[in-house]
Amino acid sequence: MPSTQSADWPEKAAASVLERFRLGDSAPIPVDKIAKGLGALVRYSPLDNELSGMIYIKDGTPIIGVNALHHINRQRFTIAHECGHLELHRDLLSSQVHVDKEFSVPMLLNRDHQSSLGTEPIEIQANRFAAALLVPHALLQEILDGRLASVDIDDESPLDELARKFRVSKSMMEYRLKSLSATK
Repeated sequence: MPSTQSADWPEKAAASVLERFRLGDSAPIPVDKIAKGLGALVRYSPLDNELSGMIYIKDGTPIIGVNALHHINRQRFTIAHECGHLELHRDLLSSQVHVDKEFSVPMLLNRDHQSSLGTEPIEIQANRFAAALLVPHALLQEILDGRLASVDIDDESPLDELARKFRVSKSMMEYRLKSLSATK
């Protein structure tokens, strides 16, 4: 990430993508449509369980590979994460196949063990982009204002309901709710 980029650059980039494709006013967000709009082909294949997905450029076309054996919510996050790499780090994709392991513990091929820990700035950025793409703050806030006076993280039912609506995992929804409350 260039030093001139702000800390919330991934979230702003996700909001820009949603605006560009005129999405974000209803859930779930159609990540396949976004990937296609970004020029990527999405391919589903059964992969080792620890492998969530990958992105690479072939003949000038971005290819997003997704583990067909994973839960649909995990697949959606993988596509959003890889779209994050495509939108934020396209210049890095041309020369390397980027492989993402389960639970967003990714690695770039030909890199050391440290890169597989998910602490690399580009992985944090792609995860933040994916979260903002799948659960846009404005839409989440609108839903919360319209239906729920407050959400108690200890009460699983509203969390389950929101996760189902956005087609994301409960942990992903919990993260977004916490980040929403942190921005107030």
